[in-house]
Amino acid sequence: MTVASSSWVSQGLATILALLLVLALAWLVLHTLRRVQPGLSGRSAVAPQVLHSTGLGPRERLVLVRHRGREYLLGVSTGNVAVIDRWDAPPEPSPPGPG
Repeated sequence: MTVASSSWVSQGLATILALLLVLALAWLVLHTLRRVQPGLSGRSAVAPQVLHSTGLGPRERLVLVRHRGREYLLGVSTGNVAVIDRWDAPPEPSPPGPG
């Protein structure tokens, strides 16, 4: 190998190592953010839960939703969602314990 080709190889290896280091740091930062802030991973920590939905017409519905300890009755139509009523959700029954 000539001096020029060995210089080119060493520069290429240095570039690849630097790129791998940057990618590893980026993965580490993103992984840490997902653990600290669950909403960033696409999964909401507290997702709304649809309890019931009733059709009123071809494009109108009443939807009962539970979110963060409250229940909401929503009127849903084309291009519009309106809160009709809201109240505190009843406590969820606890699962039966052993024995």
